[in-house]
Amino acid sequence: MTEGESAKASEASYRLLGPSQKDLLEEVKPGPERMARLQALLAQWMRMENTVVLLAAGCSAGSRVQGKTLPALEEAVLSVLSARYGGGSGEHREKYAKHHALIEARSAAIKSGASSSFEEWLSYLSTTHHLLNSKKSPVTTINWGKDATATELDLQTTKDLLLDIERAVHGFCSLILPQLEDEAGPTGHHAFMAKLIARDPSLGRAHIFTLNYDTLIEQALDQLGILYFDGFGGRIDSKFDPSVYGLDVYYPGDISAGRVRRYDKFLHLYKLHGSIHWSLREDGTVQAAHGPLKRLAEWREKPPDGQAADLESIWPDANRRLAILPTASKYSQTLDIPFAHLFRSFYQRLHVPQTFFIVIGYGFGDEHVNQIIDAAMTNPSLIMLVVAPSPSDAVLKRLSRYQGVGERVFLLCPAEDNTNTDTAKFDDFATNVLPQVQWLDDFIKLRRYEKSVGQVIGDPPPAPGSGESWP
Repeated sequence: MTEGESAKASEASYRLLGPSQKDLLEEVKPGPERMARLQALLAQWMRMENTVVLLAAGCSAGSRVQGKTLPALEEAVLSVLSARYGGGSGEHREKYAKHHALIEARSAAIKSGASSSFEEWLSYLSTTHHLLNSKKSPVTTINWGKDATATELDLQTTKDLLLDIERAVHGFCSLILPQLEDEAGPTGHHAFMAKLIARDPSLGRAHIFTLNYDTLIEQALDQLGILYFDGFGGRIDSKFDPSVYGLDVYYPGDISAGRVRRYDKFLHLYKLHGSIHWSLREDGTVQAAHGPLKRLAEWREKPPDGQAADLESIWPDANRRLAILPTASKYSQTLDIPFAHLFRSFYQRLHVPQTFFIVIGYGFGDEHVNQIIDAAMTNPSLIMLVVAPSPSDAVLKRLSRYQGVGERVFLLCPAEDNTNTDTAKFDDFATNVLPQVQWLDDFIKLRRYEKSVGQVIGDPPPAPGSGESWP
């Protein structure tokens, strides 16, 4: 931890709400003493046999990685589609008149405050496409709207809309993680992953479950030299194979014949809703292939008109699909392979004895995820910590219900008098609150030294995500 980070951690004031919403830290004076007490408690919990983490959109919305929450993502997607369908020649605008009318109606509904959520709206669009696309369906067109401005949608229109929405979501979620040796220091993703694998190697492996499409976790793990299994086997043609989650990593120890040691820098990663580097093949199988991210970073820097003009370049294959769009039908999609395996693993890990469950950046908005967490409350040795900078009334009510089951659910949030807007966000929690590990500071010094040497003898090879040369 740098001197500036230490000062920030000491000044920030937290509450740790336990049973009956009582602050377990209220008797400790704010400042270094309170932080030390909090870190000691977290260190104790992280020594439990099974550590499970759930990360969601809030973890990718930090200032350094500039991810988007769902409302912000919808606003960006609609801006691109409005420019795509409403611009160009008269012939182009005529071709996409229905598309443009639907997008403009959605934008107007959002401004009026009378709209459904992005998930609900996408669910209606996805369901409409299914009705029009089914071979046995008698439906050929569907009217969207309840007044004279209703738009008549056909199969091609819904197909175009869904494909372009998926392209735009892919573009906005293709985030690049800053390099570990940057002058600004490690990001929250670097710090969090380093501290997870710093646990005692004799304990169970850490299991990270994420609802995010981006690859920030994978980039952090690569930069830190941490091995992980993500459910895919093979390198050139990676296909989903859930059996890899049953594997572990060992290496020969010392000189004793037949003696092996457990490799400590290793964990399991589960992407519950899929990833930007996953694609659905025509045969229904899921393939994983990382691609260059710099081109998409340049695409995000363009104004909506420029993004719209280059939208098809995000992926030219019209048959390619994202894994799971953010729709209310996510639940039914999770019953298919590979998602059924991932969600079953989530359920199973939360029922392992002596489990410490950390939830960060999640607003409890996905009912199919909530149901698994609800069921986990029957695990008598589970301790759950929810980290939230501004928990909603709905979240507080849910956690209060969990706390009624047993004194095992805690909420870490800013103190009422805290004016620091970064407190209890993912970067703050990972960098300043979780107990520090010395090897991360040493690793960063080594990387910076390697970089300085590379500048003397020549440019180093590009890092993953930094350019087109990454396969």
